[in-house]
Amino acid sequence: MIPLSTKMRPQRLEDFVGQDHFMYQGSLFYNSIKNKTFDSAIFFGPSGTGKTTLARIIAKEMDGDFHEINASTTGTKELKELLEQAKVRFFGLEKRTTYVYIDEFHRWNKLQQDSLLRALEEGVIKFIGSTTENPYFAVNNAIISRVRNIYEFHRLTPENLVTIGRRALDDRELGFGSLQIKYDEEALAVMAHLANGDARVMLDTIGFIVDNLSEGETITKRIVSEAMQRKIGFYDKGDDRYNLLSALQKSIRGSDPDAAIHYFSRLMDGGADIQMVGRRLLVIASEDVGMAYPSAISIVTACVQAALMVGLPEAVINLSQAVILLASAPKSNSVILAYEEALGDLHNERIDDVPPHLKDSHYAGAKNMGYGATYKYPHAYGGYVKQQYLPNNLYLKKVKYYHPTENGSEASFKKFLESLEKRYENDKKS
Repeated sequence: MIPLSTKMRPQRLEDFVGQDHFMYQGSLFYNSIKNKTFDSAIFFGPSGTGKTTLARIIAKEMDGDFHEINASTTGTKELKELLEQAKVRFFGLEKRTTYVYIDEFHRWNKLQQDSLLRALEEGVIKFIGSTTENPYFAVNNAIISRVRNIYEFHRLTPENLVTIGRRALDDRELGFGSLQIKYDEEALAVMAHLANGDARVMLDTIGFIVDNLSEGETITKRIVSEAMQRKIGFYDKGDDRYNLLSALQKSIRGSDPDAAIHYFSRLMDGGADIQMVGRRLLVIASEDVGMAYPSAISIVTACVQAALMVGLPEAVINLSQAVILLASAPKSNSVILAYEEALGDLHNERIDDVPPHLKDSHYAGAKNMGYGATYKYPHAYGGYVKQQYLPNNLYLKKVKYYHPTENGSEASFKKFLESLEKRYENDKKS
């Protein structure tokens, strides 16, 4: 039986849902497809966000010869045969470009990836590679330099997933519209939340439910919970997960470990996933604890990684440790305040150029322009030497963005920075 996620793949650009940050009517991306000027590209992002679907739509719109392969099952020999056929098609009577979509492109080694270079340079193929890995780490630089467009796919929003789910239940041709399945809108919303941005999970869950639904039965929250084997406490108890996350952060910021663990427990009991809570704890470690206890970010990162490896239900132990540590640690928000103040100047003032002595001097001609000429290497002066680092207008204003507190470990950083200032003042007097 064909999975519903495969049957419901949109065939037209207008039916594609999601990735609104680059894919919308009138965008350069959209227009390049409609104008048939779309070039090679790399799509990267989580599974179930539309990478393969969009690649197939593009190939159809461009009216080119389309080949789809998976890097985990296709070797160099098969690729060379495909490229030879593309070369004959391009330089022969057809004069047609071949579109090659390579899924899981990061699985190929450097030699396999580089075998595309000549065909790309000659225009024999237009290449779309998809990967769940960051292409700047997983794809060779030689390929990236020849592929001008790199598009990051985001997880689909709950609203996107509800649209996709409703279409599957109402569509008479590809979906279940002819069955006239009854469903609660709230059940779709719950399913969209639990699908965690993955359209494949959303659609295949709907397919499983419909295939096993009793005659005349309505799709409800209870059925969704049973199908996905996940708690839906947020919806049963009327809790808003964003309110609970806010209460968790404010309780940690207020150094109340009892309230913090209470809201954490409500989140986990309500069906929150590890990533949702983990992301917020990592933010808190820098935003609210910061320099008062700099090790917090490392410990919390270790706790979140351990939770992801262990999985639920035991993962709550790792996350509880992070919650209690953050709530019990000294607090400082000097990091976020320093960033916001610096950003405010960037947006509201004209900022002078980087001082010449700080500019890169590791290339031919830099010395002729005086770059790096008067730079003082701090390690040659015992670890510190006073010199100008800020752009000139900010330096003359004696701008200070970082204002350390006396809390926790930050007190020692404050003492160290003050000692450097005193040392400079003493050096000026002597």
